[in-house]
Amino acid sequence: MSETLLALVAFSPIVVAAILLVGLNWPAKRAMPVAFGLTVVIALFFWDMTTTRVLASVFQGLGITVSVLWIVFGAIFLLNTLKHTGAISTIRNGFTDISPDRRIQAIIICWCFGSFIEGASGFGTPAAIAAPLLVAIGFPAMAAVLMGMMIQSTPVSFGAVGTPIIVGVSKGLDTHNITESLLATGSTWEAYIQQITSSVALIHATVGTLMPVLMAMMLTRFFGKNKSWTEGLDILPFAIFAGLSFTIPYALTGVFLGAEFPSLIGGLFGLAIVVTAAKKGFLVPKSKWDFEDEKKWPTEWLGTLKVEEEESVTHAKPMSMVKAWIPYVLLAVVLVASRVSADFKAMLTGVSLSFSNILGEAGISAAIQPLYLPGGILVFVALLAVLIQSRSATPLVKAFGESSKTLVGAGFVLVFTIPMVRIFINSGINEADLASMPVTTANFAADLVGQAFPALSATIGALGAFIAGSNTVSNMMFSQFQFEVAQTLTVSSATVVALQAVGAAAGNMIAIHNVVAASATVGLLGREGATLRKTVIPTFYYLVVTGIIGMVAIYGLQITDALMK
Repeated sequence: MSETLLALVAFSPIVVAAILLVGLNWPAKRAMPVAFGLTVVIALFFWDMTTTRVLASVFQGLGITVSVLWIVFGAIFLLNTLKHTGAISTIRNGFTDISPDRRIQAIIICWCFGSFIEGASGFGTPAAIAAPLLVAIGFPAMAAVLMGMMIQSTPVSFGAVGTPIIVGVSKGLDTHNITESLLATGSTWEAYIQQITSSVALIHATVGTLMPVLMAMMLTRFFGKNKSWTEGLDILPFAIFAGLSFTIPYALTGVFLGAEFPSLIGGLFGLAIVVTAAKKGFLVPKSKWDFEDEKKWPTEWLGTLKVEEEESVTHAKPMSMVKAWIPYVLLAVVLVASRVSADFKAMLTGVSLSFSNILGEAGISAAIQPLYLPGGILVFVALLAVLIQSRSATPLVKAFGESSKTLVGAGFVLVFTIPMVRIFINSGINEADLASMPVTTANFAADLVGQAFPALSATIGALGAFIAGSNTVSNMMFSQFQFEVAQTLTVSSATVVALQAVGAAAGNMIAIHNVVAASATVGLLGREGATLRKTVIPTFYYLVVTGIIGMVAIYGLQITDALMK
């Protein structure tokens, strides 16, 4: 079979999933089993994967599914617990006091607080935390998911304390041979990976500064009474200010300190600066924007998550703002500590259920670390919240019941989605001696565009994230491929790998299992296609601008690296 035909066959499950979800508006629970079945057929009959390897990939996927569902459960459990302690009511009032403008609320909760959480935990946690919090303060469920998904972009490359770079890029490249080549030129691996990190930070900062503007415009266009893009632009000065408040400290941290802390420090500074500015009315427009009355909302916008205070809570003495926010502060502190403190991390990862070489297949492993995963930390914080805010087990019992029900629908979808991803990724070992399905597709794309490849590098990264739902996995899949193409074209490999990492972050906005996970937290399962039709807009913006930056950097500024000397 020709390379072209193979690439088209490899890509067909993604095309089918996109047509069913976005084109025909099928719910993911119907679309993903079809895409999964097609992937299995291709794996067995076109790639000649053994049945054992396909089954092992499915079991590996199921292990990862448990981890994702654990995070989703933790996020909903914390929110429901705070609902029953009365904290959510106080938080809702607090955001109204900062600003009643929904555009500003979305920027503070998602762009600032969400980016900080991404820096600490990764795993799609910010969307899972931000989306239900937005619903709690009066956002439609679909708007909440959209805002939550849009922050799965700029901060993601340095999420989970830099994992996409430190693990994804480093493990995705042939470190041994590259290090030898670097030493021969008088450079080091550390200097090379830092150049990649700096490039990622600067590209993201350039593109990401306008994301709050786009968030405001998407909110007013799709969820406003007037369906207007320009109502989002009314907040342009404030939105750009919010963008810069995050991206400037973010870029400086990436360039001078490395990959661990850009999103953490950017989110922390951004949150402090933007909240202060909003309180003082700095650059805040005189016109306040809000949704129409809830009774006029289309049913498509509504999820099953209802955050309404109980009588017992409503009539109780109002909780102080500090007391209400303590769980989220604790969440941030514990997440950071779990990623930065070696001893604390070792203690949490010590509780682990691992499966190595599943069904005897080399390299196919899975591990579930319930305490280290954000889900475990979210549940722990929920327990602390009850002790601090209620001192009664009732909120926990009620929250557990409500949260468990939410998982059923998400679980069904992810049981097909994530195993499909793992078959894709593990298809490199086969009896037909073919490259893996993602690499076959990427090779085809590279051959198609030739010298213009840097314009496409980010899109290949996004493709990896769309398939895998992970910046880290996309970087592991494609970093070496991007490196090889750069070497062939005699352009800066560090810059091309950086474009891969940026694109992989942007691809998180359209990653199906991220959309499913975020939708599950607000009870919006079944409308993934409607969400994807919207998140494709910021993804397109991100990839086009990143592609332009890549071409200018390589052919205009002629940026080099140590391997080109």
